[in-house]
Amino acid sequence: MSFSPAEIKKDFPIFSDSDLVYLDNAATTQKPQSVLDEVDSLYREANANVHRALYSLGSEATERFENSRKKVAKYIGANSEKEIVFTSGTTESINLLARSIGNTLKPGDEILISEMEHHSNIVPWQMTAQRTGATLKYLSIKEMGELDISNSEKYFTSNTKIISLTHMSNVLGTINPIKKLSAKAHQVGAIMIVDGAQGASHLPVDVKELGCDFYAFSGHKMLGPTGIGVLWGKTEHLEEMDPFMGGGEMINTVTMESSTWNDIPYKFEAGTPNFAQAVGLGAAIDYLQNIGMDNIAAHEQMLIEYALGKLNQIDGLRIHGSAKDRGGVISFNMDGIHPHDLAQFLNEDNIAIRVGHHCAQPLLKTLGETATARMSFYIYNDESDVDKFCESLETIKNYF
Repeated sequence: MSFSPAEIKKDFPIFSDSDLVYLDNAATTQKPQSVLDEVDSLYREANANVHRALYSLGSEATERFENSRKKVAKYIGANSEKEIVFTSGTTESINLLARSIGNTLKPGDEILISEMEHHSNIVPWQMTAQRTGATLKYLSIKEMGELDISNSEKYFTSNTKIISLTHMSNVLGTINPIKKLSAKAHQVGAIMIVDGAQGASHLPVDVKELGCDFYAFSGHKMLGPTGIGVLWGKTEHLEEMDPFMGGGEMINTVTMESSTWNDIPYKFEAGTPNFAQAVGLGAAIDYLQNIGMDNIAAHEQMLIEYALGKLNQIDGLRIHGSAKDRGGVISFNMDGIHPHDLAQFLNEDNIAIRVGHHCAQPLLKTLGETATARMSFYIYNDESDVDKFCESLETIKNYF
């Protein structure tokens, strides 16, 4: 089943009566009217703090909040909604793990990440290593932008306790072989964590099929509101873990001397949750599933191939990464034009892209760049967006 991006655009108010070409979807996505309506409806019709309320308004808010948790669980193939922890986003989800599981590490233990990681999957592990005395190691990347696991015994050792890798690079678009990497992790007794910020929004995700232990992602990168994210974890791991934050909701009992914790997932959800945003995420999932994630992935694959074909015809344009398995992200540089200048000129044609280091400074150092330009696609993009982008690039070249 295919779908029409032109028809889909009609569901998004931001594109109404606008010639906007939005190609910054790896940073955040636009919101369909159904998501906006769901959040608005929650605030207008059922605004009450969730859980423990004995009045109808509170019960309705709780039901809508928990129903979204069930939708998330189904969306990623979790065994139970109890495995779904709501957070503020992928960043908080990974920090939760770095503080909880990370605190069990000791000198001699190793954490393995890669050169292509977003800062949110680097900095928390640097802090963990500094705090515990563990060693942080990095998988390098090949010239084509794929992880180099040819010498895996060097990195996957008996000392490896935590492996945390991106599902899809936000710079190169590389889709990593998570199932294979999870198997390698478990062979040495390590925990496998996946940064799914780019994966969950663009690819069909089945956490059981992937074989990982944890999977983290953000709502705003998949048509949902900002301020809501997800940490999925296997039940046995979540049961063993200590909470990340303390406060209301995450407790069972509190005395002057000590406290005991609530059941999962609530022991990781201290304070009032972002329940309206969670309801919005549920609406976003409904929208995506109505299209079908297989259809979305196929559409983006078509679009990336079309864009690469067009971009490779532009003299002086250098594309970073040529992984065989890649998603809808293209980073590039143009000879003689700084990415920031390029973005400003594109903006004059109402074309939005992202430029800079993309929160991936170690990767850009490996690429030999301080900044790149990046275009990234989603369900409302089509070939006409690529054509306008390339036409604008050719015009911009004349100014330099």
